Amino acid sequence: MGPRIRRVVRGGNAVTGPTQETDECRALEGIRICDFTGQLAGAGATKILAAFGAEVIRVEDPTNKGKWDILRGVPPWVGNEKGLEAGGAFNNHNAGKLGITLNLRHHRAKELLRELVAISDAVTENFAAGVMERLGFGYEQLRQIREDIIYVSNNGFGATGPYGSYKSWGPIAQAVSGLTFTSGLPDQPPAGWGYSFMDHTGAYYMATAVLMALLHRRRTGEGQWVDLACIEAAGTLHGAATLDATVNGRVTRRPGMPNSNRSQSPVMAPHGIWATQGEDEWIAIAVRNDEDWRLFADVVDQPWVHEQRWKNVADRVTAEDELEELVARWTAPQNRHQLARRLTDIGVPAAPVLRPGERIDSDDRTSGLWITVDHTEVGPARVEGLPVRMSETAWSISRGAACLGEHNDYVFGQLLGLGEQEIEQLVDEGAI
Repeated sequence: MGPRIRRVVRGGNAVTGPTQETDECRALEGIRICDFTGQLAGAGATKILAAFGAEVIRVEDPTNKGKWDILRGVPPWVGNEKGLEAGGAFNNHNAGKLGITLNLRHHRAKELLRELVAISDAVTENFAAGVMERLGFGYEQLRQIREDIIYVSNNGFGATGPYGSYKSWGPIAQAVSGLTFTSGLPDQPPAGWGYSFMDHTGAYYMATAVLMALLHRRRTGEGQWVDLACIEAAGTLHGAATLDATVNGRVTRRPGMPNSNRSQSPVMAPHGIWATQGEDEWIAIAVRNDEDWRLFADVVDQPWVHEQRWKNVADRVTAEDELEELVARWTAPQNRHQLARRLTDIGVPAAPVLRPGERIDSDDRTSGLWITVDHTEVGPARVEGLPVRMSETAWSISRGAACLGEHNDYVFGQLLGLGEQEIEQLVDEGAI
């Protein structure tokens, strides 16, 4: 049995569609995105646009050997049920969007997509290079439908250039960009920057690019193709390491380097993570300068900390291994929260290393970032909001990610003008 396609829509009208509960006029209200993006590199971008008011219509094709979003229905689960609608990552990345289904091997489905493109401001995707062209919806083909369309292709290696045919995944983009090689601890294998760090970076650049393309079109009337490569987005994060290699001919991975817990630029010491009281509990401390060291020494208040050789940052860096061992002995028997509070109270940057659950549920610093939305099938679900607070421009996410085909009636019926009987026929024919 194939996946169940939902045809239920809750509320909405032909102008605004299924509503998000907000009284604010949001910045992107009136913008419509025909969205093929999945995972996070693309889906994270269109989630941002949806939160600021764009109508993002996520297109999936569950008839093509399960080629819906790869994150749909995979753990971690939301609620007590497992299945296509309960995947936690999918629900987080797609909250606030509408969802429809189209079988793009069916001629009628392609006609419907052309109609949807004609009333959309942008088409977004993060397939491998060439997929949209093979489906008949590459940039030049989209321009025949709407001359001023904004088309965004976002993948690991970009849609053009010598690597355009390469396939990618988050850690692959990190490796090729050089970030994996330049992170980690001395004498250990390269550690990387997290499983899909480049997807996050690619999403931020993609959201920015869509906004710039919309602004350009407002000024000139021109649409355009935005070709984004996550390896290039990653490359912009090398910063001082690129400058060091270019000017000084000095590579990051050299004896004693890199040490991703230490700060070489600017020079700080001690600067890192230390174990504290309890199982797998840690504290982060950053002593930025000699004044911080004086304050830090008052809190430590042990004989070694008052020795002359530690009072200057250059001397502390010279003996950083020994210094870190001394700090480790001092932090080991202490409570991470209490110690962090003592240090921050006197102006020395410090924080307990929090587990995800602690960060979400118990940390006041993330108040307002994690919000609860209403998902049609799994009920209340907590998702990540946007880490911005703007005095005049509201964002809002109140609707959970769309179930497969949840908004077919709204998009095909109210937006494209199909009658209920015709929609039923399209379902029977396998077009949607």
